[in-house]
Amino acid sequence: MNQLKPIIENNQRVLLTSQLAEAYGADSERIVKNFNRNKDRYKENKHYLLLEGQELREFRAKGQIDLSLNLNRLYLWTEKGAWLHAKSLNTDQAWDAYEMLVDEYYTVKENVTPLSKEKALVTVLRTTADLVESHDSIIKEQHEIRKLITSVDNKVEEQITLTSGEQRRLQKGVARRVYEFTEDKTEAAKLFRELYREIKDRFGVASYKDVKQRELQSAIRYIENWIPRKVS
Repeated sequence: MNQLKPIIENNQRVLLTSQLAEAYGADSERIVKNFNRNKDRYKENKHYLLLEGQELREFRAKGQIDLSLNLNRLYLWTEKGAWLHAKSLNTDQAWDAYEMLVDEYYTVKENVTPLSKEKALVTVLRTTADLVESHDSIIKEQHEIRKLITSVDNKVEEQITLTSGEQRRLQKGVARRVYEFTEDKTEAAKLFRELYREIKDRFGVASYKDVKQRELQSAIRYIENWIPRKVS
């Protein structure tokens, strides 16, 4: 897949029909036919953006990509729309391309280092300490501080993803489950892709590495009870 130049509309990355078709190893006509055949499943502004009239003229004026002057309507596909098209095509190439799009195009990763739990607590304590102005308010403020500490603690825990050891534990669980169904390398490769894809869908992450630490046991149980769509 060629390096895609980002197209931004409504503060999100989107793709042209031609770009989606190329990534999925299909042609634009097939993408359009799949869309028209399943139109009731696609929601405007959720799965796609439709630009016409003044909106299309304003988009063209931004110069993000060259468009034909004869074009009177333009479909732009969001990440969720790309997922529906991959599901409709249901080929290994389409699913592999979708995962690559999520990892390398739709997901904008920022180099932001979250506060450590200790720094977050210090920040909270310093802020709330400034509120304490008299002896009579100390008890009330202490109560508020405890509430804030609990809130920060919960938010920090929400950010923690799997450690390298926990990632390895999940990988071993996937391998163990896949080889319970087949020892054929080609078939196993398909099952690996299928299971990892379902883990990402089930836990709403771009990669199995992003599974939250608190959800590790749920992920392991899910893997242990997983059944592939089709076992040959």
